[in-house]
Amino acid sequence: MDVIGVILFVVVLLILAIIIADSVRVVPQSKAAVVERLGSYHATWSNGVHFKIPFIDKVANRVTLKEIVHDFPPQPVITKDNVTMMIDTVVYFSITDPKLYTYGIERPISAIESLTATTLRNIIGELELDETLTSRDVINTKMRSILDEATDPWGVKVGRVEVKNIIPPRDIQDSMEKQMRAERERREAILRAEGEKRAAILTAEGEKEAMILRANAKKEATIAEAEGQAKSIEKLYEAQARGIEMINNANPNQAFLAMKGFEALQKVADGQSTKLIIPSNLQDISGTIAALSEIVKNK
Repeated sequence: MDVIGVILFVVVLLILAIIIADSVRVVPQSKAAVVERLGSYHATWSNGVHFKIPFIDKVANRVTLKEIVHDFPPQPVITKDNVTMMIDTVVYFSITDPKLYTYGIERPISAIESLTATTLRNIIGELELDETLTSRDVINTKMRSILDEATDPWGVKVGRVEVKNIIPPRDIQDSMEKQMRAERERREAILRAEGEKRAAILTAEGEKEAMILRANAKKEATIAEAEGQAKSIEKLYEAQARGIEMINNANPNQAFLAMKGFEALQKVADGQSTKLIIPSNLQDISGTIAALSEIVKNK
């Protein structure tokens, strides 16, 4: 074999290697490939190793089967009460049919963005400003339902739609800030008034309880004092009774009784009596008792 033959053989081998290498295709996980044969759709390859016929089969499109997150720029929208604001959205979608995604529409991402903008304008146009600011969940749900239904022919499944930012005009923002500040001040005044009212109630209840406790203490002290005096008088009378009983048991003579009568008259004379009657016979006990009775009557 001459040199030219060797060169030709090597060239043929290289061409065959290139053709074989080009015929083998590896599709990664979570990817899909749309294959055309002679310009027409032939098959959709999932992950794995695949072979195509050289110069006849062609990979027309490679798509991802993962969920795609696309943040669309803010769009001007007008509310029902003619307030213009800027709203940007985030759409979460996935490709369920690579064939429809490839052949269903031209530039599907741009189509989804346009569809999102028009759907958002239609929904916001039915709401007033306050409803727009407080109804994000309603807006998200409506947009997801409309977009999911509209993108079915494109092989796209819309999982979620989120309103990211709602930016009203500057004058509206200033009015909202003033309203929020006034609302906070009103709540603060209400809380302060409720606190003062509660404090006054607690103070009155405390004074009431203190008065009740003082009255109960005074009552108990009076009762205790009265009981003490009663016991004291009772003890005094018991002592006097025991003394009389002891005297009776001793059977004193007349001289002892006369002496006790003199002592009693001496104590009576030291008082404030204005009239004093002394019996003629001090040894007569009945006369002494009569004298003492007369003194008591003239006090």
